[in-house]
Parts: sequence; structure tokens; C-alpha cells
Amino acid sequence: MKPDTLGVIGLGALGGSVAWQASRAGVKRVVGYSPVPRENVAAVRAGAVTEIAADIERVVELAELVVLAVPPLATVELLDRVASVIVDRPGYCTDVADVKGSVVERATALKLDRHFAGSHPFVNSCHSGFSAARPDLLAGKLVYVTPLSGGEVAAAEVADFWRRVIGAEPVILDAEVHDATLAWTSHLPQAIASALTATLARHGPKGVTYGDGALTATRPAIGNAGMWTEILLMNKAEILSALDAVVSETRRLVADIEAEDAERLREWFESGCSWRRRLEVVGMTGTRRARQ
Repeated sequence: MKPDTLGVIGLGALGGSVAWQASRAGVKRVVGYSPVPRENVAAVRAGAVTEIAADIERVVELAELVVLAVPPLATVELLDRVASVIVDRPGYCTDVADVKGSVVERATALKLDRHFAGSHPFVNSCHSGFSAARPDLLAGKLVYVTPLSGGEVAAAEVADFWRRVIGAEPVILDAEVHDATLAWTSHLPQAIASALTATLARHGPKGVTYGDGALTATRPAIGNAGMWTEILLMNKAEILSALDAVVSETRRLVADIEAEDAERLREWFESGCSWRRRLEVVGMTGTRRARQ
């Protein structure tokens, strides 16, 4: 769908980018709201929104499609707040939270199946606020769309918005599958990068210069601490399972070093190297396809 009026609640990096691209794509009216006054001002000055609403309910009342661009816990709380407004009028609603199970579960309990589908734009950004927004942030990027039971129509409309208006690549996926998958592909790497950062900060040598390996491996740790705390706790079972596997591999590494087993160490490194090279080839192929 290409709405005549889009509502965006939260004008940070993601919400601001969605609003900005929608304005550039010809959406006639883009109504924004942020509890942070400077983000409202910046969004208006950039032309990302056509107007700022006085409150959250007003955004929902005006828009044919509402995007809840706030952290995961706030998304669940917002659904409680706006559900009665959503069900009383035609239109759709989605979100951008990294964890979908809790969001879809709450939307289901609120009987929003004809109006809501979850979304997760797969974008890595270490910065927040409207200053990190740009209209092409989601161009060609993957967006997971998670329908409610019986909410196939809403999911199709939301997916079409991401494709037609934002220029992203939507993939419809069950919320449980999404959370299980993201635990390995996103949440685990973030947790490990942060654990490595904490280890280097607390136990590493002081006053040294770290090389590219350490800088690259710890770069994700620059992310929003509050948001990542919410993500790991809301996806607790899946991330703990993934972390158990890391602990197992680490114990194996320790045992092989203690035993001075060069052959097993070589096989361990070669196995990881081979897998990483294959991943790079797949990533390059996917990038080429997205550009075509």
C-alpha cells in the first residue's frame, strides 16, 4: 500500500528514515511524533514530515498506516495505548522492533489481527536519533514482516508498503521463527562482541593500541545499551541456547590449547575460515541481486 497519510511514532534513526523516504516517495501527508522536541524540530526542518502531532493518539487517528518506531518494550506498551483507536477505524499498523514474539503476542491479545503486522528492518546502526536518519537508509535492505494468526491481509499490505514506498525487500516470516533465527544471526554476535569488549576493558593490557581485528570484532558493542538489554531479555530462551553453543566451542578451544593438540586446533581454525569465506560469497551474491 501507498498511504495518503503515514503516521510515524518515534523519529529516531529508523522512524526518521521511514518518514523521510515516504515524503520523498510522494506520500502526501506524513504525520510524526517524538517525545524528544529536538527530533520533531529536526524532522520538520529536513522535510521528513509534513506535520507534528500533539500526541500519539492523534497520529493514529489521522494515518492510514502507523509505524511504531520505538524500542521493543515501548512497542508493546504503545500497542496497549493505541489499540482501541486502531480497531475503530480502517487502516494498518506496524513496528520496527528487533524482537517479534512479544509484540505479536500482545497484538494478538488486543485482537489486532486485521490491522497489525510486525516488522523488523534489518539495518545495523551504531547511532541513534534523527541525526542518524537518512531517506535511503532502508533502500534494498531486508525487512522481516511477521503476521498475526489470521492477519495475512494486514501483513501483505505492510510488506507492500516497505517495497513500494521505502524500497526495502520484505520477507514474511513467523514471529517465532524470526526470533529463533535472529538469536543466531544478530543477537548472538552482538552479545559476543559486547562480551569481548568487556573482557578487553577489564582484563586486557592498559595503554596499548588494538589492531583491526579487535576493532572490527568489538564494533557492534557501540550499539544502544538500553535497547540491546531489552532485546536479549525479551528473546531470553533463544539467546541462551545460542550462548550455550559458544561456551561449548570455547571449552573445546581451551582443551585443545591445554593439550597442545596442533592438529585439532588447525582443523578448528580451518573449519571456521571455510565457513566465513562461504558466507562472504553468499553476501556478495545477495548484494549483487539487490542492486539489479
